[in-house]
Amino acid sequence: MIGVNSLHSAGRLRSRSLCTVRYGRDFRMMDPFRYPRTPRSRSLKPLVFPDLLGKAQDGQNHPQARKRRKALYNSIKNQKLQWTLDEEELRKSFSELGDSLCESNTSRSMKREGSSGKLLSDATQPSGTLLYKNGFLVRKVHADSDGKRTPRGKRGWKTFYAILKGLILYLQKGEYRPDKQLSDEDLKNAVSIHHSLAMKASDYSKRPNVFYLRTADWRVYLFQAPNAEQMQSWITRINTVAAMFSSPPFPAAIGSQKKFSRPLLPGTMSKLPEEEQIRSHEARFRAISTELAELRSYPPDRKVKGRELEEYRQRDEYLEFEKTRYGTYVMLLRAKIRSGEEDLSVFESQLLEDNGLQRAHSSPTLQDSSQASSTRDGGGSSKASGCSSKLRQEGQRHSYRQAVKK
Repeated sequence: MIGVNSLHSAGRLRSRSLCTVRYGRDFRMMDPFRYPRTPRSRSLKPLVFPDLLGKAQDGQNHPQARKRRKALYNSIKNQKLQWTLDEEELRKSFSELGDSLCESNTSRSMKREGSSGKLLSDATQPSGTLLYKNGFLVRKVHADSDGKRTPRGKRGWKTFYAILKGLILYLQKGEYRPDKQLSDEDLKNAVSIHHSLAMKASDYSKRPNVFYLRTADWRVYLFQAPNAEQMQSWITRINTVAAMFSSPPFPAAIGSQKKFSRPLLPGTMSKLPEEEQIRSHEARFRAISTELAELRSYPPDRKVKGRELEEYRQRDEYLEFEKTRYGTYVMLLRAKIRSGEEDLSVFESQLLEDNGLQRAHSSPTLQDSSQASSTRDGGGSSKASGCSSKLRQEGQRHSYRQAVKK
């Protein structure tokens, strides 16, 4: 086989012919019924794929077979084959734009699967689709999927009427009305908050009352609330709902790929009771804390390559964020069980009055999430951290302006 398709064997017809014959004999031994004899040919393609020419090995034409192949090809080209989908899992899944929580069997619902569509107020929806909060918010897209920087033309601030319903944060152009059907544009702007974390943007000084929202696929949004109370209320509601209904993650995949990649998190609503949900979050918190400690115990060498250093940084950033997220989930669910309130508005008021749980636990900063536990000491430590953050902002003002442009 060496040299059959090489440029250096252009004039060696004898060796080329012998090699072609051996190639045909090998195929005849593997399938003697399909290859009754070994023809002589300068091209390997008729020997391996004789049907491509519409001829059999004995040289007879088969026009009917050729027509059937053309019809089959055109049929697949015009109507593409679909993957085998589980309808129940498809209904429960959430897409990156906010997926459907209700049953849908029509082709239109299949196209915008993961937007809640017409059946938003259907009685068959689970209890997790209750309306938890609504109000006006100004949104800015800071990072796309997997933390990639959003293009400049898509970063602008836009005003929406936000509706937190179940695990979906709907962003409408007009004010919310229960009888009003969501438009395609509203469904496109919807954000799925499963396994997400809302954080006060203390390092953003261009606008007041701004908080971050990082989703499960590492999209980052900036939201501006009308005042500080509404900002804290949105942060608490989003984190509490995400803690209540985020399903346990899938087991880690097994593979030989060494490159770090963030695992996919399920978008289905959790059916676990509150106690089991807390235990699941606590188990994940302990496992991630152990993994983060092991990772930091063996830092990369100074001579390590750039790609390995970048993967180490991504893994450390991911584990640090997951530790903060699960720690926030556990704190909020523990406080909710102690309060004994199912109404989140009452629980929120009790949470703010409780001196044992500071605001920083439900709204840690994006970059200094590891310092959230140090805010338990009181206002003095928070003021000191605020002063240090202001000093840090002055040093990073130029670089941050490029990342988040007003």
